Amino acid sequence: MDEARDAQATEATLAFLTIADRLFDEMVRQQHQKVVGLAREVLPYLSEEDLRNPWDFVELKSHPTFEYEDGLLNGLIAAQVALRAEFRQRLLPPTPPLPSRDRG
Repeated sequence: MDEARDAQATEATLAFLTIADRLFDEMVRQQHQKVVGLAREVLPYLSEEDLRNPWDFVELKSHPTFEYEDGLLNGLIAAQVALRAEFRQRLLPPTPPLPSRDRG
């Protein structure tokens, strides 16, 4: 009976993690679009690559909400990475450590 209960709990946990990951995907996508839109209000020529280093553009620092929205985006991405790490830990069996290469 405990095995059946454990299996149900594991299945429910994985279902929750899957739904949460999809939700994070959507939130990150929406927030990314918002950040790109704000950046291009100030500098219309910015590329996606440019936005990976927004501190290179002084004009973005003076935008009233860019840094806040970019910070939200980065927080969402960090939370998504943490969720995915938990997801993998629960799904994948532990891997043994690689053999040591001591040349001692």
